[in-house]
Amino acid sequence: MRIISKNVRIRVPENFDIGNDSVIDDWCYFSTRIRVGEYCHIAPNCTIAGGREFLFSLGDHSGIAAGTRIYCSVNDFSRDLIGLIPPEAGAGVIAGDVTFACYTGVGANSVIMPDQDVPEGVAIGAQSFVPPAFRFEPWTVYWGAPIRPIGRRDRDRVLAQVELIRSARGREAGQ
Repeated sequence: MRIISKNVRIRVPENFDIGNDSVIDDWCYFSTRIRVGEYCHIAPNCTIAGGREFLFSLGDHSGIAAGTRIYCSVNDFSRDLIGLIPPEAGAGVIAGDVTFACYTGVGANSVIMPDQDVPEGVAIGAQSFVPPAFRFEPWTVYWGAPIRPIGRRDRDRVLAQVELIRSARGREAGQ
């Protein structure tokens, strides 16, 4: 089962891949290459943008909450005009792939800037701001604007839940 709402806008459909048992809800917008793993959820009104030369990847058993904005490429507003800038004007860009490993998640209305490598088990709390190239530690909970670590995730419990899901799936397949 894969569910992609009919109200989703996909600008690079030839590079859009979603794994089994994953769901993408209404009113999401994607303008970069997308790879979503298995058992993932992208909630309503999310934007993942940045152009076809960049990749957003979401590992298995991960989720992005409603209203989250993830950017693989943004204009450098500190140095350039704000608006549409033709190539001959030489606009500066802050850019890089955004990768979330397995068992990760982002809370509602967070903003994730380019060039992120989010390791296994990281959870980002609601309304957080992640600046470009922020460095995370695995199995840690982060929150805030500016973002900061606030605690550890229970790795054993999360992985036990994953094992329960896999076991139940195995039983279903064998029936």
